[in-house]
Amino acid sequence: MPSVVGLLEQHELSARRRVEELREEADRIQAELALAEQEWNEWAIARSRVGAVLAAENGNAGVEAARKLRDAAKPKPQVPVWREGMAWSVLSVDYQRILQALADRHRLHQGPLTCQEMAEVFGMDVVPAKVEALRSKAKRLVARGWLAERQPGQFTLADAVASRSGDGS
Repeated sequence: MPSVVGLLEQHELSARRRVEELREEADRIQAELALAEQEWNEWAIARSRVGAVLAAENGNAGVEAARKLRDAAKPKPQVPVWREGMAWSVLSVDYQRILQALADRHRLHQGPLTCQEMAEVFGMDVVPAKVEALRSKAKRLVARGWLAERQPGQFTLADAVASRSGDGS
């Protein structure tokens, strides 16, 4: 009969193998995502150029069509899942600003921030639309492992991110 410790070691080994498999798959998916984003950007450029040509040929109607094409082709901000060694620079400026505000609070040993407090820190009008936009971004950062929300509506850096916040990555 196997020992309890032996059974635990078997389960731990199995779990470790699964984690390694998933990491390899995540790396493959990340590389595939980078290629897809590059292709997307190339198509966005092509669409923008077609819009500019249409605008030049069709006057004001063409300008409006070009604007719609340009806006549709704009890449939306992406928030990658945080991994060890990932720099903040992979995030858009808005997301970096949230991380910086929370890193400053972490460095000063202050508590979490609510989205309303973030809006105040950023000098924004504290109105529902602005606060909800920040909440959406903060929730996205939580879902991707950059932030933690230990109490509803109160955000801090995730522990792993906080341990590296001194070097901006």
